[in-house]
Amino acid sequence: MKDSTTLVLGIDGGGTNTRAVIAACGPGNGLVNLARVNGGSIKRLRVGEETAEANLRELLRDVFEAAGVSHVHSASAGVASASMPGVADWITAVFRDYGIYNSEVVGDEVIALDAAFQGGPGILQIAGTGSNCIGRTATGARETAGGYSSVLGDEGSGYWIGLQAIRQALHAYDRGAPTTVLDRVATEWGTTTLEELVYLGNAIPGPDFSALAPIIATAADEGDDVATGVLLQAAADLAESILLVRHKLRHRHGLTEEVPAAFTGSVLEKTDLVRARLTELLNEAAPGMPFSQKGVVAVEGALWRARNLARLPV
Repeated sequence: MKDSTTLVLGIDGGGTNTRAVIAACGPGNGLVNLARVNGGSIKRLRVGEETAEANLRELLRDVFEAAGVSHVHSASAGVASASMPGVADWITAVFRDYGIYNSEVVGDEVIALDAAFQGGPGILQIAGTGSNCIGRTATGARETAGGYSSVLGDEGSGYWIGLQAIRQALHAYDRGAPTTVLDRVATEWGTTTLEELVYLGNAIPGPDFSALAPIIATAADEGDDVATGVLLQAAADLAESILLVRHKLRHRHGLTEEVPAAFTGSVLEKTDLVRARLTELLNEAAPGMPFSQKGVVAVEGALWRARNLARLPV
């Protein structure tokens, strides 16, 4: 690799895992990926300060080694809970230990938005471990909905789906209504009685409810009414979030033309029922609004931002 080649690092730090990519800026400002590495979560609220930092350092070591380089010119990290006190500071400090002095730390929703629209207007619905919706005008003004954590919000997220499925399945159990959800969760968690399942579900720290989302999706595909109802409600909540941001952009910023909408996150990428129902609801409420059916790769937005940072003086 020539010394004159501009190298950039993009990081997508979600709630469950973290992705890092080192790329070289090619002709016409294109990017050529040199290495892509996955690592553990760097979200402090999820794994704690020590584990988050250890995961970030391991990730950086791995991606530098995989790319065969010893430095990058700039880095952009999109991280869940980036606005929490101290988060940007400790990530920036770790970057400096690796010789990265031209960097930024922003919310994971910001890099996802730029992956979809590269600085332009649009609405992005995030639905992975957590959920959040962010919209932006052509002038850069932003509006949001949701993103208030698994305890206070995150409707339509993987965590919400897992938790709500158990709650609704317990109600079904009390009524004597048929559902396979509790049996499927028991198999996943290794519990043998309902009491054990409830105890584990209430444990602190608790189980990873978001890991149950694929199980609930399978149950729905096989005709389970409880699972189907939860997924349809998830779609309705996500549609409401997108339409709320659309309303804010139009009424607070005077937009008259429709802006495109896109999504990122495992719930909409992997759960056909949720994505199909969400698309139906958006078409009914805002038939002129384009809605992409292909999920956004958020780390590509971090690379785009890092490339822009590289143009600034270090």
